Amino acid sequence: MSERPEASVVIVTWNGKRHLQRCLPALGDQTGVRFETIVVDNGSTDGTAEWIAGEHPQVVLKRLDSNHGFAAANNIGFGLAETDLIATLNNDAVPDPDWLHSLVRAAHEHPEAGSFGSRIVLDRDPNIIDSAGVVTDVLGIAWDRHNAEPVGVDAAGEVFGACAGAALYRKDLLAETGGFDPSFFAYLEDVDLAWRARWLGWTARYVPEARVVHAHSATGTEESPFKTFHLGRNKVWTIVKNHPTRALLRYGSLLLAYDLASLPITIARQRNLAALRGRLAGLRALGPMLRQRKQVAACRQVDWEEIRPFVAGPSWPWDVWRRQRRLRQAVAADGSPTTPSAR
Repeated sequence: MSERPEASVVIVTWNGKRHLQRCLPALGDQTGVRFETIVVDNGSTDGTAEWIAGEHPQVVLKRLDSNHGFAAANNIGFGLAETDLIATLNNDAVPDPDWLHSLVRAAHEHPEAGSFGSRIVLDRDPNIIDSAGVVTDVLGIAWDRHNAEPVGVDAAGEVFGACAGAALYRKDLLAETGGFDPSFFAYLEDVDLAWRARWLGWTARYVPEARVVHAHSATGTEESPFKTFHLGRNKVWTIVKNHPTRALLRYGSLLLAYDLASLPITIARQRNLAALRGRLAGLRALGPMLRQRKQVAACRQVDWEEIRPFVAGPSWPWDVWRRQRRLRQAVAADGSPTTPSAR
């Protein structure tokens, strides 16, 4: 009888067979930890499920009849996991052999933390960071920590939250928070989860030894209407659900001014109205999100002063512009398609 696994790895995929052909063998080479692999297939039509069943029969495969989105599909995978430590991994990420062991070891060393972020580096240039955890500021702008910066600036330690592209969560945290918000579908679901976990008293840590190589990215273009719409909508929802009243009172006018000023620039650059449509969709669902805000507030275990040190100050327009330019330059040099995978 085989020993019980120490961790579970959940991979959500949608027509990502070509990525899984790199991801799953690398996952199979993990050392130092017993684990189970769960793949949730979001209604793929590229033969993903058949390939997994034939080539990787040890994988727990959950086939969905349609694309439920990154958030909901991960929640389904969480429900299938048999362990107390559950990792998420993008299908276009290739982990180092000691990736999972490094995360599990960090979880044992830091029982106070509920989530653990990986060092995610670019596929074509592993010396450039894709993500070292997630950051958000008081204006509701969120980004990947140290994105497009050189490896070495990313020290281990406490961060606001983990990037779900390659992270480890305690099952207790997922149970208390309910996991990702399925209404988000994709994008910023990890930032929203980080906020809700923070309000419950959970902390997050960054583990640079846990490295994965990520093709940034592989399903839809970086500034596609799909991604822009969901980022705009989910930004509104994340702010409404999670931001403390004190921060909204202090920075609310600046938040609105910044967003109204940046919106026409985004529309002009992308030549579509996806950014506007996303924000309007977010506002149309204000009622349900305000009800969720009350639920989040009612469950808070810590006050704003405890979270505030891990929330950045206002991102000025030139800060955002520099981050976006740095990302575009890094991705262009990387040579990977500028697309986010299965999200």
